Amino acid sequence: MCTPIRLSRRTRPFDSRDYIYEIKFDGFRALAFVENGACQMVSRRNHVFRNFQELSRSIAEALKTESAVLDGEIVCLDDAGRSVFDDLMFRRAECFFYGFDLLFVDGEDLRGLPLIGRKARLRKLVQRKRSRLLYLDHIEERGCELFESACRMDLEGIIAKRKDMPYRASEKPSPHWIKIKNPNYSQTVGRQELFDERAFSKTAISR
Repeated sequence: MCTPIRLSRRTRPFDSRDYIYEIKFDGFRALAFVENGACQMVSRRNHVFRNFQELSRSIAEALKTESAVLDGEIVCLDDAGRSVFDDLMFRRAECFFYGFDLLFVDGEDLRGLPLIGRKARLRKLVQRKRSRLLYLDHIEERGCELFESACRMDLEGIIAKRKDMPYRASEKPSPHWIKIKNPNYSQTVGRQELFDERAFSKTAISR
């Protein structure tokens, strides 16, 4: 069983030619295992997400391949394309899966490839027509600019990833996958109380 790369943290953004930068969407991290026309999504703690059956079917239908393993995020999006965590938590809107990495495809292990190569393979695999499976794009070098835009749009933050690194997961956070969070992100207000109150009840994650 694959395990996802854990993210390290920084408080401030940075620019680097060695990194790519992605928007950090606010949702549930998941690995999507697709095989023989079916998809199973597994959390970073190795629990199966059982309440996203329709989304799982959509992912399997969208991928024109016999098998694949994608790393990504389950999200709900507003009309502007921003993730809305409460909508996801309480299933108030349509769910999507943002794929940002491709680990296996049709039996081929891609984890030894550089990140930029894996993302290029993923880009070709995810169809451009409307689907609940989405490709998470990136920019190169300009991390500070993307972070400023994320904060201005009230997004959760950004992820910086070393573009030449293979996919190496361990129990420790990776120094090459770094999250930089928006300190003024509005959706964190009351987040802990929400989790305490719901305690992952029937309307929360079913595992």
